[in-house]
Amino acid sequence: MKVILISILTLVTTNLFAQDLETYTYAIKGTDTLRLDVYTPKNIKKDEKLPVLLWMHGGGFSGSHRAYPDDNKLVKYVAKEQHYIGVSIDYRLLRKNKTTGFGCDCTKDEKLETFSEAAIDYLDAAKFLVERAEALQIDTTKIIAGGSSAGAEGSLNAVFMKDYFVSHKTAYNKVKFAGVFACAGAIVDANYITENNAIPAVLYHGTNDRLVPFGNASHHFCDPKKDGYFRLDGSGIIAEQLEDYDTAYYFNIVKDGGHEVARIPFEDLEKVFNFFEKTVLQNEIIQTKVLKTY
Repeated sequence: MKVILISILTLVTTNLFAQDLETYTYAIKGTDTLRLDVYTPKNIKKDEKLPVLLWMHGGGFSGSHRAYPDDNKLVKYVAKEQHYIGVSIDYRLLRKNKTTGFGCDCTKDEKLETFSEAAIDYLDAAKFLVERAEALQIDTTKIIAGGSSAGAEGSLNAVFMKDYFVSHKTAYNKVKFAGVFACAGAIVDANYITENNAIPAVLYHGTNDRLVPFGNASHHFCDPKKDGYFRLDGSGIIAEQLEDYDTAYYFNIVKDGGHEVARIPFEDLEKVFNFFEKTVLQNEIIQTKVLKTY
């Protein structure tokens, strides 16, 4: 699919919550115009380059948007409170208005295509930022990938499964991720996490999530006889792989929790970004599991 990157358009600037907002179109794909919102701290120095949180919203690949209140609140928070650049992106909602949805009647091939295109959209957004790093004052060695639910799946697949989903990998040679923050996410195959691509991760997941598996299980727990049956590796398996490679992680496990754990954990954000401060910015290796119950 041909991707057209168009020149930067600054659409909005606001002083709300002491950040500057700029909205850019990062790609046009078919009938989809994909945009991203960039929040920059107002007190950024002229020669300063900052870490980035690149965030992908949830919604089952069929709904929601980059400025959904919780996602918008998160990227504003990192700009105001953490002195990061916060970025929230659109991506193609390939299951929107599809009669089979994204459950057990959606075929495995359709699911794989959805994961693939979401990962590519995420990588294109990251590439857009990297190519404009000087103007946007981005430290390209400190990009934190992140998302919730479908957005966690899209960003995790972009981070760890580029070799599986992307045929033109050289286009993303300059895109590097320093960490990942995933709320109720999974990847197609955790064996694609290697010593070369393992990075510090913050993972939130409920052990009884019936949509995105906590461990290795069928997506949406579909019956093997259904068209949509295929297995994913959730946060539990991802954490095991990171542990094997002595890679830092902060794994927040909610015992018996369901897919509601995909919500952004605003009450824990100080802990989350303290973890990234120590592991991404200071190169410490910290492996923490937190077990919560409802």
